Amino acid sequence: MSYRYDNELIKEIRYEVVKRTELINASENEMDALLMNVVEEVAFEKTRHLHLGISEKKKLVDSVFNSLRRFDILEPLLKDPEITEIMINGPDNIFIEKNGVSQKTSLKFNSREQLEDLIQRIVSKVNRSVNEAQPIVDARLPDGSRVNVVLSPVALNGPLMTIRKFSEKPLTMEKLIESGSITDEAAELLKILVMAKYNLFICGGTGSGKTTFLNVLSDFIPSNERIITIEDSAELRLSNVVNLAQMETRNANTEGIGEIPMKALIKTSLRMRPERIIVGEVRGEEALDMLQAMNTGHEGSMSTGHANSIEDMLSRLETMVLMAAPLPLEAIRKQIAASLDIMVFLSRFRDGTRKVTEICEVLGFYQGEVKLNPLYRFEDEGEYPGGKVAGQLKSTGSILQKKEKIRQYLGYLPKHPLIQH
Repeated sequence: MSYRYDNELIKEIRYEVVKRTELINASENEMDALLMNVVEEVAFEKTRHLHLGISEKKKLVDSVFNSLRRFDILEPLLKDPEITEIMINGPDNIFIEKNGVSQKTSLKFNSREQLEDLIQRIVSKVNRSVNEAQPIVDARLPDGSRVNVVLSPVALNGPLMTIRKFSEKPLTMEKLIESGSITDEAAELLKILVMAKYNLFICGGTGSGKTTFLNVLSDFIPSNERIITIEDSAELRLSNVVNLAQMETRNANTEGIGEIPMKALIKTSLRMRPERIIVGEVRGEEALDMLQAMNTGHEGSMSTGHANSIEDMLSRLETMVLMAAPLPLEAIRKQIAASLDIMVFLSRFRDGTRKVTEICEVLGFYQGEVKLNPLYRFEDEGEYPGGKVAGQLKSTGSILQKKEKIRQYLGYLPKHPLIQH
């Protein structure tokens, strides 16, 4: 069966299936089963005169079903656990990232309209819209995978869509240790600090694994605590927390009204009796509200941000706070020093791996600067045969200075080289 003929046949079957099922009212699960039966029935009718093998018929049925209820030609890519990113540059250019390497696939959408239909289905499921008037939107898939869409007239080579996939099986600290992303000793320290309600800030470049690492750290939060999460697009999956309230920002509608920014959600979260507040990522003036929340009794809070180093992140936080209020630089730095306890930096290396490369304690405000106490740093030792990065996160020789929260919340000082020495 030729590609052109295959597409025409799919269109025929789709049209007939939609016609037969458009008036049916059923639940999601019931509709899936019912639709699959109708697709198989119509496909059998339409291919009765063709000499198709069982595998070809199954491929045809799956293609029609996926185009109606799933993610069309992207469905196999989304199901592949080795693929971490899907990048669509118009209907004819689909790229993937697999094992840290970007490569082009042979998949193509039949038309621009087919791709645009899929985009509309994805964004509508999370009550968002994207069109020529509002050509940029962030959304998510049901599993939490992050979706970014850019349409014309901004996108010049057709609709652009980038999907950052989330693993079906959430990563654990044990898996990160096993893969060399962090050492056992550093992981144990972070576990103690999360349990003892230290305020943590995770920073790194794009694709360095900040949200994933935040999810991993959340496993150490005591399950009886009330947690509020605030994100642009809900991606965090806190499996260990029972008393969990999740909030997501909302974009303005086509009339330019109805926007609910992160800043507003952080403010309202303070009235929801949170024990910890987790902000997915700070990018602007909401940084001031986040820092104030951390410094007003909501200890153990966490957030992430984009930066090239921990020092760069501190500078970016200053800039973000200035976006909210024209405060003196000294006051801003005092606020940052009083709010943050620990900063963690993650990097994506040349071989595609992601690792923790620095862990610093925020000591406070001294002589006009935020003073840091570096606890761990990654030492790059070149490459193994095959191009794998060699190196390890090693202790700087410094010890944790501020131990009051450990004594307060745990009642004792755990045995750890950086706590008891």
